[in-house]
Amino acid sequence: MGKVIGYIAAAILIFFGVLFVWGAFSETGSVGWIIIGAISIAGGLGLIWLAGQQAKSESTELIQKIELSGDVNLETLSCQSCGGALSPDNIKMVAGAPVVTCPYCNSTYQLSEEPKW
Repeated sequence: MGKVIGYIAAAILIFFGVLFVWGAFSETGSVGWIIIGAISIAGGLGLIWLAGQQAKSESTELIQKIELSGDVNLETLSCQSCGGALSPDNIKMVAGAPVVTCPYCNSTYQLSEEPKW
């Protein structure tokens, strides 16, 4: 929302800055209007730059949490291929499914939970 307000304020400042510069060259204009117009235009361009910086800093981070039914003990999680110990850092979400990559043998497979009954 602040980005939109910044762009609107910048447009207003640039508009009036151009009017002041343009008016300075009329019969009733003065040299001081050019300075006021230039400051107004510079302020508008500065607001556009600030709004652009704010847009870059507002990146969206998607955090997906996995809720497993039943108790899961990560200390006993081991690779299906080589038997190496796996940690939570080895589990990533790919296309909505938990995928495990073994740090020892580099094998990759989808994590599945067997029914408890």
